[in-house]
Amino acid sequence: MYYVYILSSKRNGTLYTGVTNNLIRRVWEHKQGFYSGFTKRYNVHLLVYYESFDNPSRAIEREKQIKNWKRSWKLKLIEDKNAEWRDLYGSLG
Repeated sequence: MYYVYILSSKRNGTLYTGVTNNLIRRVWEHKQGFYSGFTKRYNVHLLVYYESFDNPSRAIEREKQIKNWKRSWKLKLIEDKNAEWRDLYGSLG
């Protein structure tokens, strides 16, 4: 499986969109600050949205699509599935 995910610093906060083949590991890495960069610098580690795909090309295509969206569209995407902006990481597994 492949996943497109959105992390947030807080409700309506800074957003980060990524793609991975291991969502649990990748979000854990973000939470631990393993890599210096955007998510570590802006404390973006709450998993607020994700989608799964069987096809890696489709997942990458979707990630690029979401990254090119207006912020308001991303917020609507999150709110439609996770209106409370819960950290979904604890529900994975």
